[in-house]
Amino acid sequence: MPEIPKQLRLLVVRLGAMGDVLHSMPAVTALRQAHPDWVIGWAIEPQWRGLFCANGCEPRTPSMPLVDQVHVVPAKQWARSPLKPATLRDIRRVRRELRAMRYDIAVDMQGAVRSAMVARWARTSNVIGEAKPREFAAKWLFDQKVVTQGIHVIEQSVEVANAIFGESLPMTLPLLPCDPAAEAKAAELQQPFVLLSPGAGWGAKRWPADRYGVVAKQIAEAGFGVVINSGPAEEHLAHEIAESSGGAARVLSLGLAELIAVTRRASLAIAGDTGPLHLACALGKPVVGIYGPTDPARNGPFHCPNRVLRHPESVRDHSRRSEPEAGLLTITPEAVTDAALELLREAR
Repeated sequence: MPEIPKQLRLLVVRLGAMGDVLHSMPAVTALRQAHPDWVIGWAIEPQWRGLFCANGCEPRTPSMPLVDQVHVVPAKQWARSPLKPATLRDIRRVRRELRAMRYDIAVDMQGAVRSAMVARWARTSNVIGEAKPREFAAKWLFDQKVVTQGIHVIEQSVEVANAIFGESLPMTLPLLPCDPAAEAKAAELQQPFVLLSPGAGWGAKRWPADRYGVVAKQIAEAGFGVVINSGPAEEHLAHEIAESSGGAARVLSLGLAELIAVTRRASLAIAGDTGPLHLACALGKPVVGIYGPTDPARNGPFHCPNRVLRHPESVRDHSRRSEPEAGLLTITPEAVTDAALELLREAR
C-alpha cells in the first residue's frame, strides 16, 4: 500500500446535474476530513458552483468548507457551439487553470468521456476512475481503473475515493456552504414546515401538481407549514400547487444559496428524483421520494431517514418523455402524506 502524503493536490471532476454532484460530495468530504492538509479542487458546471462556495468563497471557512478551488467548466455550453472561437478560448482557459494548480492526482467521479478529458487536461501523474464507467470509452482515459461493488452511486464514489491510497473512509454527510444573508432570510420562516420540490429533470419523473396540492393541504391540516420550492422555470408549477392546496402552501422562488438555507430548517422534504431531494438528504433531513422511471436503489435517498414510494412495475428508463411515467401515476396523495407524517412522528 502506498504511503499517504500529508500534503497532496487532488482534482475532482464531477460535472452533470445537481443530484449527481451531491452524490459525489460525501466521498470527497470523507477525504477532506481524513486529510485536512490536502489541497482539493473541483471541476463543476457553472450553475452548481453554489454547492461549494458562497459569500466570497474563502476556503476552509463556512462559506467554502469542502474544497480549496472551484474550476468552472461549462461543458454543456461548449457542446452546443463546439467550434465557436469563444468556446475554444474558454477551453484553453480551463486547461491553463488546471495545469497552473499542479495537481498530483485527478479523480473522475462522473465516468463520462468529457469529464475524463477534463481530468486529463490537468496533466497529473494519475487519473482515477471506475472500471465500468457510465460511458464505456471513458475507461481508456484512466490510468487507474477501480472496480466498484456498491449499488448506489454514493457507495461507488466512496469506493473510488478509497482506492486513491487504499483507505477505508467512513460514510459521512457532505460539507455544504453557508451564506449569511440566505440563512438570515430562511430563519424568518415559521417552523415547523415541510418543503415540497415538485420539479424534475424531465416530465416522466414529475408527479402531477394537483396531487402535490392535495398533499400540501393534508400536511397543513396536520399542523405543519408547507413551503413550495419554485426553481428556475418552475413558477407556473409551484403556483398551480399553491392554488390546488387551497392556500395551504407558500411559494418561494429560491436560488441555490436560499434553497440550502431553507432546506436546513425544514422538518421534512418531499420530491421526486431531483436535485432538491438529494440536497435534503445531504443535509440529513427526512425525505419522501416519489419515484417512477429511475431506480432508487442506485439514485434514491441515502444515509438519511426516508420513505421511497415507487410502483413495482415501474421500469428504469431515462428517456426524456414529457408525460409522467405510468407507475408514477399509481402513487396517491394519501400514500405520500402517510409516509411524510410517519417520518415526522419518528423525528419527534
